[in-house]
Amino acid sequence: MWECVGMSEEVGTPPLTTGLLAHLPIPSGASLRGASYDRSKLTGGITHFGVGGFHRAHLALYIDDLAEAGQSTWSITGTGVMAHDTHMAEVLATQDNLYLVAERYGNRIDGRIVGSITECLPAQFDTSALLRNLVDVDTQIVSMTITESGYPVEHGKFVPDQSFIDDLHSAAPKTTFGLIVSALEHRHAAGLAPFTVMSCDNLPGNGDVVRTAVLGAAGLRSPALQSWLEANGAFPNSMVDRITPATTAADQEWATKTFGLVDRWPVICEPFRQWALEDCFVGGRPPFELAGAIMTSDVIPYEHMKLRLLNGSHTGLSYLAALAGITFVHDAVLDSRIAGFLRKLMKEESAPNLVAPHGIQLDEYQESLIERFSNPATADTVTRLCMDGTAKFPTFIVPSVEAQLANGGPIHMLALILAGWCRYLQGSADDGSSLALSHDPFISDAIEAARKSVADPKAFLQYERALGPNLQHSERLLATFSEALDSLESCGSLKTLELWVTR
Repeated sequence: MWECVGMSEEVGTPPLTTGLLAHLPIPSGASLRGASYDRSKLTGGITHFGVGGFHRAHLALYIDDLAEAGQSTWSITGTGVMAHDTHMAEVLATQDNLYLVAERYGNRIDGRIVGSITECLPAQFDTSALLRNLVDVDTQIVSMTITESGYPVEHGKFVPDQSFIDDLHSAAPKTTFGLIVSALEHRHAAGLAPFTVMSCDNLPGNGDVVRTAVLGAAGLRSPALQSWLEANGAFPNSMVDRITPATTAADQEWATKTFGLVDRWPVICEPFRQWALEDCFVGGRPPFELAGAIMTSDVIPYEHMKLRLLNGSHTGLSYLAALAGITFVHDAVLDSRIAGFLRKLMKEESAPNLVAPHGIQLDEYQESLIERFSNPATADTVTRLCMDGTAKFPTFIVPSVEAQLANGGPIHMLALILAGWCRYLQGSADDGSSLALSHDPFISDAIEAARKSVADPKAFLQYERALGPNLQHSERLLATFSEALDSLESCGSLKTLELWVTR
């Protein structure tokens, strides 16, 4: 989610540039530190598609940590194919590609100036310059955060649309995968090794998904290119975790007042971060483990834990909170009915199907999520969590529903989530006011399924793009879902939660 950040600044407040690093302001009530390493000695190696808030609070911070500790000279070239990527590049250019990350929890505020992004080459600026960067032998990793809906993959299958195919065959591609495949084709022709393609998106098997996308796209260009990548490419799976709300104009103004400097697009996030990464790379890689990343041969337990507990809970509360007219996530979780729903969802319906990753207690992890969600300092919005429902349900909710149905376990909270999304898509909150439905590229299809459910609840469970082919065949789920839908319609979301959590 991108929001245009305001340009306001206090008179006399210094702008964030390289010159400011040697004379950082001393903020009151907050800490602030800057990139203390020599950025001129950073050598690149990573090109990242999608320089949004999450990337700048996650991968870019790991690279910054390594540079600060003198453990590597890797740095990042930022890029992207959307108009907002160009705007981000323009903002960062005025700041020598520096930016502020503010970690907030309660009254604690820790700020740092991050210097690991050293260049931005969005595709709309100069495609040829970006392609030269991708083909360059020094580029070892191409990473991406392009959201769940940015991959031409559905249910594990490569599903390009016509515009995607046309771009692949263009002499000057403009899409993420068109550019990546074009660069890989040039490297293959030049006798160079491929770069590692590393997804940092919230997807199960995100490395497998990006592998399917790249190999599928390569096959449309050349069977030989596809075969070469199958034999030589690397697509590591990973689990990424950090709550990073979209930056608003109010955040920018707060950062200016708090830290005494002007950053036109700061990042506000929680202190917590986690990254479990499959150690599978073509060539070199930064020593991510020295910055706290978990390098592993099996990401799946970490991935399932995070996607089904954190993201599943976020998705679950979002639509029910939206129906109740709640704006912020922390306000939702402070309501005992929603907090009780989350605890029951995780403990009884999501966690029973998980294998705890080494060294992690699932009960403690669940309580830590409630604490993280309750953090008012991040001011995360319910609207943000409601985005891209069609892409989220197959990943965050449906696997838990299918497992509970197979095991004969309880499904009441999961059915409530499905009913909450269905009611949300019908467009009216509990008080009758209209809902401004969040972005979803398949919103029209989802709304149509929700509309049909008024007469036939099973019609919503037949929305296979989001819910897959199996849920519609369960009579137990249909009965529970129908009951939940009726309760939400007659009682509203909060009263329904009060009744259902205690049953």
